[in-house]
Amino acid sequence: MEVRGLAKTYGKSARMALDHVDLAIPRGSIFGLLGPNGAGKSTLINILAGLVLKSGGKASIWGIDIDENPRQARAAIGVVPQELNIDPFFTPWELLDLQAGLYGVPKSERRTDEILEAVGLVEKRNAWGRTLSGGMRRRLMVAKALVHSPPVLVLDEPTAGVDVELRRQLWAHVRSLNQSGTTVLLTTHYLEEAEELCDRIAIINHGKVVACDTTQSLLGRLDVKEMVVLLDQPITEIPASLQEFALSVSQPGRLVFRYEPSRTSPGRLFAALQAAGLEIRDVITEQTDLEDIFLQLIRSGVQP
Repeated sequence: MEVRGLAKTYGKSARMALDHVDLAIPRGSIFGLLGPNGAGKSTLINILAGLVLKSGGKASIWGIDIDENPRQARAAIGVVPQELNIDPFFTPWELLDLQAGLYGVPKSERRTDEILEAVGLVEKRNAWGRTLSGGMRRRLMVAKALVHSPPVLVLDEPTAGVDVELRRQLWAHVRSLNQSGTTVLLTTHYLEEAEELCDRIAIINHGKVVACDTTQSLLGRLDVKEMVVLLDQPITEIPASLQEFALSVSQPGRLVFRYEPSRTSPGRLFAALQAAGLEIRDVITEQTDLEDIFLQLIRSGVQP
């Protein structure tokens, strides 16, 4: 998928939900689109899905321009929206079969039972939609997006309200789809999910892209680590010989050391502790994660 100069303005106030966004999502990737509530993520997805008219710019899905060939573009994408949209008087099997028919999938090519198994709903295949739990309905929405085997799958907060075990099952299926060639665009507020799953991540704030890079490159932007050193001795003050290090005492015998790996080696600290006659009982390190990067970029990003 690719968007160039994509813009969307709402209402008479001319509020810009998307401010000339440029994004290129590589074929065959799992691409994360992150941002706070109201950043413009759902607006971008709804434009790609043909549910919202853009105010400017260009967009294409699988090489198909959404303006020049809207039907083909929509057939190339499967969208799992945030909102639950199921008929309470249909069973999951009937809903998927109906959805496949709406996409023109011949009966002989429909994979209804296979998809129900992938999302863990085989046992509920003949239950009324109104009897399904919130997590089951969320998984049914994912299943509906897969009935026509789209080359591009868009997941807008797909695991909200889904328990841990079923979330892992869902992501295992998403990885399997991706390995078979499906491009996945994911929005999520579970940042650890994005960090684990996505090849590339874009962060959007107030309708503007404030970062777009590989996951590893984003994680490398904050050159800060934190180390907790547990000592055998319950000291409450930093000895004079250790004043050169950015140390603090969080609890007696518990030292917190924040440092930049590119400039400082913890080996110097260990040597200094040994020279001061302090015995190390244990060391705990904390690496920069995606949440740290996200918060830094949002707080220092583009303001409205």
